[in-house]
Order: sequence, then structure tokens, then C-alpha cells
Amino acid sequence: MDPFDAGTGGILRQPKAVWATAGASVVAFMGIGLVDPILPSIAQGLDATPSQVSLLFTSYFLITAVAMLVTGFASSRIGGRRTLLLGLALVVVFAGLAGTSGSVGQLVGYRAGWGLGNALFVSTALAVIVGAAAGGSAAAILLYESALGLGMACGPLVGALLGDASWRYPFFGTAFLMAVGFLCITAFLKEQPKPARRTSLLDPVRALGHGGLASAAASAFFYNYTFFTVLAFTPFVLNMTPYRSGAVFFAWGVLLAVFSVVVAPRLQKRFGSLRVLGGSLVLLAADVLVLGYGGHTAAVVCTVLSGAFIGVNNTVYTELALGVSDAPRPVASAGYNFVRWFAAAAAPYFAPKIEEWTDARIPFVVAAVTAVAGALVVAVRRRALTHEAQQQGPRHATRDGVGVFAN
Repeated sequence: MDPFDAGTGGILRQPKAVWATAGASVVAFMGIGLVDPILPSIAQGLDATPSQVSLLFTSYFLITAVAMLVTGFASSRIGGRRTLLLGLALVVVFAGLAGTSGSVGQLVGYRAGWGLGNALFVSTALAVIVGAAAGGSAAAILLYESALGLGMACGPLVGALLGDASWRYPFFGTAFLMAVGFLCITAFLKEQPKPARRTSLLDPVRALGHGGLASAAASAFFYNYTFFTVLAFTPFVLNMTPYRSGAVFFAWGVLLAVFSVVVAPRLQKRFGSLRVLGGSLVLLAADVLVLGYGGHTAAVVCTVLSGAFIGVNNTVYTELALGVSDAPRPVASAGYNFVRWFAAAAAPYFAPKIEEWTDARIPFVVAAVTAVAGALVVAVRRRALTHEAQQQGPRHATRDGVGVFAN
């Protein structure tokens, strides 16, 4: 069945509950890259250093990592709908408060609360969409991934458009849009059945006892350091106006979405998951080296180009994490992401510090080394990871409610 076929209950013919959840998902994913083009403006407005402002990402993803142990615990007890609404409510409150911040410390703290809300929402959204969708899970997951790609692409652009007037406006805009999402989900989404078995706080940690899952998490940890060096540190290196920086990261997000949803599955089918992942990590390492050592034009081109490699990597890593062990997918994904999001928290903090200690090129050298380290883990632990590569079914059948960026 064609998932785009409106006559068969495909992606274009879904209940209002599905569209409400998907629309809120777009805004949730926008929140990840929203602050990218306005980081220099925030630093200027709050008289803060780049390393202080980069803590916006560190606090956000540190809380997201810890929240991975909580989201399954919460949703298996209070249900998907209530978990979504709780996450949305937290984002509305903390995004709004972020816009009122009088110091970088306040802003970092509010961003942490925002991260908790976003983790609760996004980790539950796909499961809710699949449960409420018409036409089977394939159409639902395609809709969810379309929302992911649209949000990642549009986040920097919206941040630039609103942030050109004031760095505070993107935070208020996010709070408003998520409040609309809260009202839509309240009105259109009914509560869905709770899981037969409740998830404990330690289940994701226990799942990491599987060698293949632990290997995927370790490799993804190194990769995520590279990914978030690009996302959080590059805006300071480019030193562009919010409009120009937003345009660069919009193009980056478009490549990320296209390569994640369209290109990666075709490469996997032709070359195999592990070869594609190892090759993409090495190419990403080369890309960030040129980004650091090239001129301004080269930095812009390599920033945009990195979106292609990041899109491929995100797809393959998620499928490895969900298919390599026998743990339930939400549990395996939570354990895997509990590990890898710590790198997303570390990179925005250490990259500006490394620049202060050395120069602006060395953070990209470190990012290249971590990308290669991720590829080496894949190569050395290939035997532990081949179970997924051999058993992997259709790509969309392996995705779950934690998705690529918020799981």
C-alpha cells in the first residue's frame, strides 16, 4: 500500500489526533536548532562568553540524557496522552521563562527544564501517532519522520527570523506554538491503552549489558560529540548575522532530512549498514577538519555538507540500537540514548573551552578524532553489531517513539 495514498488511509488521510501530535512534533524538533543562529546575539545581549552561552545545549541535553530513564517509566504508568501533555506543559512554561531571562545562568536553567519537557514529549510522540493513525504504521512513521525533518530544517530559520528583532522572541514563539499544540492534543487525542508491562527506571541500564547495544551506544557517544560540535560551536566560528546563519543551518537541516529519510535507506540496501556507517563517519571527520582549517566560504560549505553525513549516521545508529538486542525497542533505545546524549551535553561545553585554551581550529580536530573513534568502534565490534545488519527488516518497521534526535 502506498503510504501517500489518501484513498487508503495513508499519510494524507489521518485523524485530527495524528495531525495534532505531528504538528507539535515539528515544533518540538525545531527547539533543538532554534537557538543556533542567535547564539552570538544571546552572548551579546546577556554579556556572556561563547562557552557560557553554549551551556544552553549542555543543560538541555544533560537533562535529556537523564530523562531517558524516566520517560518510559512515566508513560507506562500515566499513559501516552498524559505524558505528551506533561511534556508540552513543561516546554511552554520553561520556553516562556527563557525569554524573560536576565542572565545567562537563568537562561541555562530554564533551558534544562525545556529539555525535560521535550524529552517527555518526543520520546512518546511516535508511539502515540502509530497508535492513533489510519493505514498502518508505515504511513504514521513516515509522517513522524517528515515532522522531524521539517522541524530540524525550520528551527534555525525560525530562530533567525524572530531573533533578528530580539534574541528573546524565538523563546516566546516556541512557547506560543507549543501551547497551541497542547490545546490541539487536549481536544483531539484520546487516551491510548497502557503497556501490559511497566518499565522500571533501571531497565534501560540493564539493556546495556548486551554487547551489541553497548557497542552501538559507545560508537554513537563519540559521533554525537562531533555532531554537536558542529551544531553548537560552528555559529561562533561563522560569525554571521542571524539571517545568514539561519539560512546556513536551514540548508544543513534540509540535507539532514533528505539523507536521513531518502538516501540512507538506499545506501544501506546497496552496501550494508555497517559499511555505510563507517564510511559516513570517516567522511564526516574529513568534513569537520576542512571546516576548521578552511576559509570562511569553506566553513559555510562544510557546515551545510555535514548535514548529509549526520542524516545518514542518525538513521543507521537508530536502527542499530533498536535491532541489535532482544530488549524491547523503547527500553533499548532509552539505554542507548542515555549514553549518547551525554556527549551532546559535553561537546557544547568543551568546544569553546578548547578554543580558549588553544585556537578556533582545535575543537574541530577533536571533533574529527571522535568521529574516527566512532568508526573504529564499529570496525572493532563489527561481529557484535552484525546481528542487526543481517536481520534488519524494512527501515520504517524498526523505528520507535524516541526517534532520531530526542530518543
